[in-house]
Amino acid sequence: MIAILGTGLLGSGFTRALRKQGHDVRVWNRTPEKARALADTGAMPVGDAAEAVRGAERIHVVVSDDSAVDSVLEAAKLESGALVIDHSTTSTAGARERTARWRARGVTYLHAPVFMGPQNAAESTGLMLVSGDRAVVESVSPTLRPMTGKLVDLGERVDGAAAFKLLGNLFLMALAAGFMDMLALGRAMGVSPAEVGSLFEHFNPGAQVPARFKRLTDAAYENPSWELAMARKDARLMQHEMGSHALEMLPVVVERMDAAIAAGEGNLDWTVIARDLIR
Repeated sequence: MIAILGTGLLGSGFTRALRKQGHDVRVWNRTPEKARALADTGAMPVGDAAEAVRGAERIHVVVSDDSAVDSVLEAAKLESGALVIDHSTTSTAGARERTARWRARGVTYLHAPVFMGPQNAAESTGLMLVSGDRAVVESVSPTLRPMTGKLVDLGERVDGAAAFKLLGNLFLMALAAGFMDMLALGRAMGVSPAEVGSLFEHFNPGAQVPARFKRLTDAAYENPSWELAMARKDARLMQHEMGSHALEMLPVVVERMDAAIAAGEGNLDWTVIARDLIR
């Protein structure tokens, strides 16, 4: 028996996938209707978290944040020997504290956040992160791999998976912020949103991300692929096109560009603006 605590979009997807794989699944949610909606999969909805985990070989938690995880786990009245795998996005401090607290109570807690949408969870695709005690990770990996397209082990740091999930989500937010500035600049230049999007039919910046990040972290500024002074010129053109309207993300980047140019670094690769963070 597998218990799922939290049957929102991801928890529901995990439940459906586990049922397709032939597992017996007991489900609980703070909003009971969401758990009952999974009865058609053959999962067993229950109205109490403690009842959901009773006798379960493993317990998957898929809720919103640190506070919700702590509340749900306390409500579950976990017994010594229980195995908890938490897929929620939480703080690094929360992951460390829960691992230690539940270990002291005889419970194995492992944080395994995911980069998945609901469809990924239902189809056992996407990406799952895991980190922590080597023996625990080794023992649970065979049960986690069938739940995801790729399982990435980030080492013994118990909060490593939490850290990398936040890093990934920050990148997604930065990407959305970049899209916002693109749309605003497009509007200022008379380019429709659909036309802006058509650029990506030909231009695939995602393929360049690993190499660009490596250049930045290697501090390889001396052999520029894009000189800072030229990048600043392009930023000036963008600001001119906007007229009296401001972009959201670009002004922050421009401030760093101007500081680096004032320091005599205009002929270096433009990633020099991150020098202080690399140091």
